[in-house]
Amino acid sequence: MHPLIKESDFCWRLSKDYKKGMRVDGLIYADEILLEHAFSDGSIEQVANVACLPGLVKASLAMPDIHMGYGFCIGGVGAMDPDEDGVILPGGVGYDINCGVRLIRSRLTLDDVQKNVEPLMAQLFQEIPSGTGKESKTYQFSKKEMQSILSEGPQFLVKRRGLGTDSDLEFSESRGVMESADPDVVSQTALKRGENQCGTLGSGNHFLEVQVVEDVFDEVVATRFGLARGQICVMIHSGSRGLGHQVCTDYLKEFRSVSEKFKIRLPDKQLVAAPIQSKEGQKYFAAMSAAANFAWANRHLLMIQTREVFEKFFHSSASSLGMSLVYDLTHNIAKFESHIINKNQKKFLVHRKGAARAFPAKSKELPSLYFDIGQPVIVPGSMGSKSYVLVGSDESMKKTFGSCSHGAGRRMSRSEAVSTAVQRLGEREQNLGSLITEELKSLGVIAMARSRRELAEEQPSAYKDIDRVIQIIHDEGLAKKVISLRPLGVVKG
Repeated sequence: MHPLIKESDFCWRLSKDYKKGMRVDGLIYADEILLEHAFSDGSIEQVANVACLPGLVKASLAMPDIHMGYGFCIGGVGAMDPDEDGVILPGGVGYDINCGVRLIRSRLTLDDVQKNVEPLMAQLFQEIPSGTGKESKTYQFSKKEMQSILSEGPQFLVKRRGLGTDSDLEFSESRGVMESADPDVVSQTALKRGENQCGTLGSGNHFLEVQVVEDVFDEVVATRFGLARGQICVMIHSGSRGLGHQVCTDYLKEFRSVSEKFKIRLPDKQLVAAPIQSKEGQKYFAAMSAAANFAWANRHLLMIQTREVFEKFFHSSASSLGMSLVYDLTHNIAKFESHIINKNQKKFLVHRKGAARAFPAKSKELPSLYFDIGQPVIVPGSMGSKSYVLVGSDESMKKTFGSCSHGAGRRMSRSEAVSTAVQRLGEREQNLGSLITEELKSLGVIAMARSRRELAEEQPSAYKDIDRVIQIIHDEGLAKKVISLRPLGVVKG
């Protein structure tokens, strides 16, 4: 029998009596099936560990895509009060700082692309750099320009390089910039690792997908988002590449002594932390912000390259093809936000790791076009399943600091996924890529990847049921369904 108390159909409470040192309860949004996996992989224990951190307010939260991460579960949300010894922790953001997803709409329909999906994907695969360590040959930046990217994100690309439009900035979360960034606290090793990687698609679960809008659940909101049944869209999922990974690595190492200095009691050494208001905490926040700006610039350039491929393929300008940004949504970040706790409104540092923001209508950060509707919440599935666009709700502000799931969530580790595929297909590992490609093709999805192993690691069965995850989000009121998208083709690293 598990220690969770059922609060509602899809909310479970882990009492702070569960573990010595817990300062607040844990709240997990899931059903019995998703909970079973969360117990088996240890992520429930991570929810409890986060609840032990100083300054955490309300509860240690976990979304329906919960699975085990480095110290802090993926799908986890934690809001810290700077005035109550609240801490900032690299493990609460993760290695891929500001990994995120952006959705580009078009005027193209399924009829326009259905017969040409394979050559279109081949051209995207050929022209957009993807994979581990892959560098961009198209975009090269001097050291001074890199400093500007870390400070300004895509605003530098639009305003000083003429790449993209102000509309691309308007429809990015926080307009694609954290002004708290300081490039000087990013190590030379991190800068070297990010060198020439701006405008490249990462490996692992990162992707570029050509999709078609399949279901429309809310016509009014879908229309405001510029989305309609049968419409072709492109979804891009990538982050801060080697630069962000190194920033996390650097500060995890530095914070080992910092946690000891401030006598922060840690239930797990992976949760090393510093007080938010300490010089060490502020230094990490500034470095994380710089990596976040790099990630926004990276996705911005991936979008620019996607538009260029579509222009060549369809012999028409991106503007005439209607290739405009619906929204760019951030995962893996810590941001200061204003929330109401016990009827008092104040600013908290909200960590979202493998979780997405889901702000409702009338939120000050929203673009004017969405102000009276709410924020688009883009939730990708797997290579062989639907993705969804939802809209943020008032309930999310009351329950989860305006947060919900960022994806389906893994149900298998990468090594387990490969092992399972070997058993299922009865083939050696080196042959899996082509077999999984054929499986996806039978589902109507053209998949291309630099690494055959990546396809096995990212096969649809490695992920949870996206429809189940979305229905929980919708029924619990964390966000409301607007549309679903079906994949036609995918480029993986």
